[in-house]
Amino acid sequence: MEKVPMTRAGYDALNKELKKLKSEERPAIIAAIAEARELGDLSENAEYHSAREKQGFIEGRIKEIESQLGRAEVIDPTKMSGAVKFGATVTIVDEDTDEEKTYQIVGEPEADLEKGRLNMKSPLARALIGKDEGDSVEVRTPGGDKAYEILKIEFV
Repeated sequence: MEKVPMTRAGYDALNKELKKLKSEERPAIIAAIAEARELGDLSENAEYHSAREKQGFIEGRIKEIESQLGRAEVIDPTKMSGAVKFGATVTIVDEDTDEEKTYQIVGEPEADLEKGRLNMKSPLARALIGKDEGDSVEVRTPGGDKAYEILKIEFV
């Protein structure tokens, strides 16, 4: 079974979501289904069908998180140094626009571009991995090729 690399923060966030789903959302949806059943004819009961759909989503998400946590390989970036690798926080500059961006290279379950967490399997992350400060990388994007220079690598 393939290991899922993640940071301690990512592991803890998934664990927190799992606990909430099991202790709050699952019991609430079971109660909503029971309440909708009491309203009678289930074939025309929109509340019942909506609650069952939500229950399916919650149960699927619980299974997905349990699988990810079971295969998790927690990596501590603070114990690393050197070139860009999993867990590194990288500041890059677009060589065309001089726009600076900072990303942390993380595993798929915790990736969130809006929070600056870049999936290690993304084209940009794959281009950055193994490179050092001062190196330039080229990345093929839907909008064309982009060139970035690595300004800073941190392991925090």
